[in-house]
Amino acid sequence: MSKKTSYLLGILLTIIIGTILYWWLCCNCCNAESCDHKKGDEKTIVETPNVMEATLNPFSIKDSDYALKSNDNFNFKDSSFRILEPVSEELKNAVLNLKTYFDENPSKRVSIAGYYTNEETNNSAYPNLGLARANAVKNYFVTQGVSSKIMDTEGELKDSMIADENKIFFGPVHYELFAVSEDDKANDEVLKVACEALKTNPLVLYFNTGEAQINLTTAQREKIANISRCVDKIGVKVLVVGHTDNTGNAANNVMLGQQRADFAKSYLIQNGILSTNIEAASKGPNEPISDNASEAGKAKNRRTVVTIN
Repeated sequence: MSKKTSYLLGILLTIIIGTILYWWLCCNCCNAESCDHKKGDEKTIVETPNVMEATLNPFSIKDSDYALKSNDNFNFKDSSFRILEPVSEELKNAVLNLKTYFDENPSKRVSIAGYYTNEETNNSAYPNLGLARANAVKNYFVTQGVSSKIMDTEGELKDSMIADENKIFFGPVHYELFAVSEDDKANDEVLKVACEALKTNPLVLYFNTGEAQINLTTAQREKIANISRCVDKIGVKVLVVGHTDNTGNAANNVMLGQQRADFAKSYLIQNGILSTNIEAASKGPNEPISDNASEAGKAKNRRTVVTIN
């Protein structure tokens, strides 16, 4: 091989090695954006948050010869059974329209079902949050002149329901119109029996006067639901009576018993029983159910009894 050929091969080999080294150093030591071969391969991945749309249930109620719809409905915060204010004018007019329909069709009734989810906390006195919401809507209807006697309330689990970013449920309530049947009359008789049972086996609460919450058992929640139904359907009054033990001055104990009764009354009002349907009184130490000679007996006597009359 001639010197000239060797010289040319050396130059070519130098160019090849230099190109390889440049490529290698560029892609491993420099900014990745300076590598042309990576520019085409790299892709910017932007993750889109998985935001679920809030469930919207409009106010809708219909019968064979009647239909009423509003884009608005009663709204509730997550884990709450209090209607969010203000109620829209459109919804107010829809309820008044419904009242007119009932006035003209006395055989018609309405079932109000309140929805709730398993993720919510039931802070009401009712067996479930849906029933508490249905009772709140029922009470609003009552304020607009609709008789509580023509309304049935129930709670329904609906985990498919989605709140918005502010944890508001839009219209977690469903309505059904129906006509009075023989079955409904039979159910009324069953309710009357349940109401009579409350008189002999009332709801008894034990709590301290300063408490803001009453921890209820499942059986006690059912009793409050039945008390509410008895008030709505039969027109009875709720009687709340506070009792004390015999410690201290008798007159002061009567006052203490009244404070306990008033607190229980306030609790029932917060849970949807209208104040006009509740009477609160005190028996003080005058009707003990146990011996005041022991602490256990005194604890039993410090009670508030909720019944109907």
